[in-house]
Parts: sequence; C-alpha cells; structure tokens
Amino acid sequence: MRVRIDLMWQRLSFRTQLFLPLGTGFLAALIMGGVLLQTFAAGQLADENEPGRRLTQTVAAALNNTLRTSNTPRQTLDAFVHSLDISSDIQFRAVDAGPASSVKDGLRKPHGVPQWFVDLLTIPDMDTATPVMIGGQRVGDLLFLPDLSADLFEKWIGFLALTTLVAVLMVLTGTIAYVFAGSALRPLQYLGEGLTRIRRGDYATPIPVGGPPEIRQSCEEANALAATLAQLSQDNRDLLHRLVSLQDDERRDLARELHDELGPLLFSIRVGTIALVEASPTAGHLGNSAEEVLQSVEALQQTNRRILDRLRPLYIEELGLETSVQTLLRNFRKQAPYIGLTDTIDPDLNGIDGPLAQTVYRVIQEALTNVLRHAGASNAHVQATFAGETVIIEISDDGGGFPEGDLFGRGLTGMHERVRALSGSLSLLRADERTYVRCRLPAEPAGEAPVTD
Repeated sequence: MRVRIDLMWQRLSFRTQLFLPLGTGFLAALIMGGVLLQTFAAGQLADENEPGRRLTQTVAAALNNTLRTSNTPRQTLDAFVHSLDISSDIQFRAVDAGPASSVKDGLRKPHGVPQWFVDLLTIPDMDTATPVMIGGQRVGDLLFLPDLSADLFEKWIGFLALTTLVAVLMVLTGTIAYVFAGSALRPLQYLGEGLTRIRRGDYATPIPVGGPPEIRQSCEEANALAATLAQLSQDNRDLLHRLVSLQDDERRDLARELHDELGPLLFSIRVGTIALVEASPTAGHLGNSAEEVLQSVEALQQTNRRILDRLRPLYIEELGLETSVQTLLRNFRKQAPYIGLTDTIDPDLNGIDGPLAQTVYRVIQEALTNVLRHAGASNAHVQATFAGETVIIEISDDGGGFPEGDLFGRGLTGMHERVRALSGSLSLLRADERTYVRCRLPAEPAGEAPVTD
C-alpha cells in the first residue's frame, strides 16, 4: 500500500506536489480554527454572562426581602414586573404561565449569521431560575435569559476574519509558490530538453543557464559535458576517417598488387593454354586437359576482376560516380536476372568524388550484395539522390528481412563506420513487408558533371 502511494505521489507534477501540502496545511488550519472556536466558545459565553447570573440572584433575594416586609406584596410584585423591560435579560415567570423558557428557546439569530454556524456552536446552559415567594408560597421565578445575538455575531465576525486571513495567505503563498515553481521548472525544462538533444547527438545547441544557483550549475555542467562530447565525437569521426583512409590505401595497394602481379601471370597462362588448345589435334588427350585449364584460367580472371572491383572500383575516378553505380546495377542484373531491379539515380552524383563517392558506391554495393545473398527477394529498388546539401541513399527489397536483434552484419557494420566518419547516418528497418537500408551523407550541392573524352 505504501509503495502504491509513493508511486502515485511520484506521478504528480512538481506544482501539484508543492500546492497539495500547502492547501492541505491551510485547510487543516481552518478546520483547527473551527474546532477551537467550538471548544472555547461555550466557556467564553459562560464567563461573559456570569455577572448577569449573579445579578439575577441578587435581585431575586432583594425582591423576596421586600415582599416579606411589604404590606401589599402582590402590588409590590406587580409594580416590579411592570418595571422590567421586555428586552431585559431578567424576566419574571409566574407559576401558572407554563414551563420556564431557556436561553436556547429564546435565542435570536443575529442578522447575517448563517444557521449552520449557530448550530456549530455549543450554547452553554446559563439558565438561572430563582423562586419568588409571598407568604411562604412560590408565586413564580425570576429568570436570567441573556440575549446572545451580539455574542454570536462577534464570533461570526471572528470566524470570517480567520477564514479570510487563511484564504489571503493561501492565495499569496500559492502565487509565490507558483512563481517560484515556474522560475525553477523553466530552467529544469530547458535542462531536460538539452539533455535530450545531447542524447540524440546534438552538441551544438547550448542549454540556457538560469534559475537558482544549483540549477544554473547543472546547466553549466551539462553544457560543459556537451562540449566534451562534441570534441570526443569529432575526434572519433577523425579517427574513423583515418581508419577508413588506411583501409582504402590498403585496398588500393592490394588491388594494385593483384592487377600488376596476378593479372599478367593469368594472362600468360591463358596465352599458353590457348597455344596448347590450338595444338590439340596432334596432342591427343592433352587437348582436353588444355581446354579445362583454359576454362579455369578464364574463371580466375573473372574472379580477379570481381575482387578488384570490390577492393577498389578504379573507374569511379575516371567515369564518375553515377556511371559507376549504373555499371554496378547492370552487373547485378546480369548476375541475378530473377530479381526485378529498379533504380532512381541522380546524374549529378558525378559531381562528387573522393571518400564521399567511395562511400556512396560501397553502401549501394554492400546492400545489393546482401539482397543477392540473404534476402530471397523478387524485386528491389535503389535510390541515390540529392536533397539540398544531403545525399540520400535508399535500397529496399521485398525479401524476408533481417533477424531480430541483428541489424548490422559485418559488411554493413563496415559501411556504418564509413558513414559515421563522414558525419552521416545509416539505418536498417522493416516496414510494409519491405526491408530498407537508408543512408544520409552531408555534401555540398552537386555541380555540373565533368566532361570526359
């Protein structure tokens, strides 16, 4: 139960957590004031009317003494009764006039005092009935019936003053708390938004520094953290860029070795094998073996060209990126004619070169390789276009998708590192029964494609 209450309390907003105890405290103060008023009002009313009770008893004793010594006690009593004002607190009640009235019976509610307030108060029992005797016989009672309307009105005014004071204090305290909460929450809101931006990788937008000293210090520390993360991110991109450059250099060197060393050897073997094939009519069974060697050499040459193409597509620098991508797509169609491949390639891609062109080509190449090897797709689409100063690359297919929790394989992981080195983004997602590889790379607006001979 306590844990549930704690969870409910934690779900409340800061203003609610601040105003709820304040409101509860003021309401408790108001209730306590009402309880104290009800508790002490009876004793106060009794103390205030105690002199009147004693005066009634004194007047009754004097009247009885006068009646005992008077020759006409009945006339003396009548004269005394007539001398009493109807609004006086002392009244005479004859024996044959019925039961005596009480203070509560004769209580007159003052104007403007609600009945619930009168019912709330405990009216003390202040009835005083002193017998009046003539000739040893009781002829009536001298009653003390005070008018409590003025006292009730006084108590009502005091209650209103207390309620008004509590209400004014509640409004003032609430206003001050609201302003304070706003001044404290606004910097906290800015701090939360800034931390969210930092979590998403935006380190350039500073967090406004304001509010109490503790919050200002937190904002300054968060800005310092963002600056540190920005520097680390830049250092990481520079490191990735150097690693990618080293990988490209190694690929280039390896491609050059394969092209300059292995290529001529394969060509020499092919020429010699062709000579053997031509001499096969006089060589007997040697001609069949020469044919097999020739086929193996041609297969090795094709494999060597594919390896060279994957290591370093040298024709990007000569033909341009758009033409190289189109060549890649044509080769894919030849290799997988059962996959319907469509494309949207911007001709302005020829306007970019260097690591950016290499990365665009590699992303498309690796994605198509995955479609061919793993997707089991019947159709695919390749898009490479510009959107302002950003190159948008998207490769989609209707294959079986990727295993859950295994978004990037080894090939796409390498592409992700290349993309990060260029401050880009690479994502893999599944939507509408299609798999999408999406890449965004920052680039300057493409210019005219270079003219080639």
